[in-house]
Parts: sequence; C-alpha cells; structure tokens
Amino acid sequence: MEILSPRDVPLGGVRAMTVRRTLPQRQRTFVGAWCFVDHYGPDAVDPDGGMVVPPHPHTGLQTASWLFTGEIEHRDSAGHHALVRPGELNLMTAGRGISHSEYSTPGTTLLHGAQLWLALPDADRHVAPDFEHFVPEPVAGEGWEARVFLGSLLGSTSPVRTYSPLLGAELRLRAGTTLQVPVDASYEHGILLDSGSLTVGDEALKAHELGYLEPGRDTVELVAAEDALLLLLGGPPFGEQIVMWWNFIGREHDEVAGFRAQWEHLLETGSDDRFSLPEGDPLPPLPAPVLPNARMVKRG
Repeated sequence: MEILSPRDVPLGGVRAMTVRRTLPQRQRTFVGAWCFVDHYGPDAVDPDGGMVVPPHPHTGLQTASWLFTGEIEHRDSAGHHALVRPGELNLMTAGRGISHSEYSTPGTTLLHGAQLWLALPDADRHVAPDFEHFVPEPVAGEGWEARVFLGSLLGSTSPVRTYSPLLGAELRLRAGTTLQVPVDASYEHGILLDSGSLTVGDEALKAHELGYLEPGRDTVELVAAEDALLLLLGGPPFGEQIVMWWNFIGREHDEVAGFRAQWEHLLETGSDDRFSLPEGDPLPPLPAPVLPNARMVKRG
C-alpha cells in the first residue's frame, strides 16, 4: 500500500478554514477518476468563519460533497440551490463550465467532511452542467456500517450517474472488527482514514492518510483496533492525462488559460459564453489567480 500523507491548505479568505489535501500529489494524480481529495474537521465553527467559499468556476469535472457533521449551503449557476447534510451526497457536474458557492449554515457549530473531485473523460467533459442529490440507505453487518454513494459495494448500489466506473463509500467499523470487503479487481482503490486505527491487510494506516492500492485484488481486508471512520474510493485507472489548475480541468495549457480568460471576462463585463453566476449569492465572485510563469504540464 502506498501511503499519501496530507498537507494543510487554507480554504477561503481572511478567516480561511484549513483543509487536509491528500490528492493530487507529486507522485500520484488519480485514484480511478478521483483526482482531488480535501478532508476537513471536526472543526468548531466561529460565527464569522466556517466554510466561506464565494462563487468560483469549474470545468471538466464533477464535485462530490460528503459530510460527517455540519451543514453547507450550495448554489450554482445552473440554478441549483441545495443543502449538504451528513450522509447525503451532492454531486455537481461542471461539464463545459459552471460556477458555484459553498457556505456553512448559521446553525452549524461543527464542520467535518470531505470535498472530492472526479475528472470527466475526454468524451464527456463538455456535457451540460448538472446536479444530483442522493441519500444512500446504510447497509450493516456485525461491527460495521456502510453508505455507498457512488457505484456498488457490500450489496448496495448507488443510482447516481457518473461518466466512468466508480466507487465511493463511507464505512464505520467498531473496535475489534475485521471486515473482508469484496471489490472489483480491475479498480485501483484509495482508503481515506478519517479517525481511529486501521490496518489494511498487514499495513497500518494513520488518521488523515490516504492509502493507495493497485488493481489486481478482489478483496480488501480492513481491521479496526479502535473505532474507525473511513472513505473507500475506487475506479479503473483513468487512462488519460489532464491539466489541472485552480478550479479548472482541461487537456492543454492553452485551453486552461482560455477558461481563466473567460471567467475574468465574465467578472469584467457581466456576461460570457461559458460562465455565469449563481442567482442570489451573498458574496462577490472570486477572481482567478495569476497564471503560472511556466506552461502547465499534463499529469496522470
């Protein structure tokens, strides 16, 4: 098992909350189509803080929001206005271009969850923006419980549409539990340990680490020495290279630079062929960062 350790990244403005980012890293861009893993909390929410992410753009990806504790308000330029709650999936498809905002709600005193991105295959990355909400029914056995929000696992299947084969599930194991998880041998897998103590096969995983497993196994053995909470992510190797910068995914430097120019055009003129803004958002949109001095290279 390859261990990916997190790095702390500020998210937001002056009162930025800190997230733990385990993907992407220099040595690994993907786990299946999963290309971005931010993990945060549990953090006490200051009345003036919490999650405050004003409108910003995306292209070429899907965002999966998954909470353990708290509540987040979502708005996007395709007209969707929804709440993200614990155990409920919000999957936003950016496709050819979308903008959205995320704010922890006034009643949220503790925030704890994950923000995940999925790269769209080249054939599908220009689809129209979309949004799906899904509440998976928990499945359980002796000492464990799972909520499968994408794909199939442990007899549970999510109906949510994705553009490549995928797995996304929350698992909770009680101390002393050993769980043999049947998995698709064509998938690579990532195990994000939120809390507790976990051994995968005969290898230990620490809280906040992401363990990567190559394709070729049809079972993953999870052993919890103490209560453990984790996300199990997977999919067949993505098989494409991408350019990922700021909130954009494209295939070439010039394409991503063009997305940035279109976003800035919207902010300067109020209209653009690719991007628009969510209606009724309380904060102004975020300007794009300055492009890097060097040409952006493909990864994956």
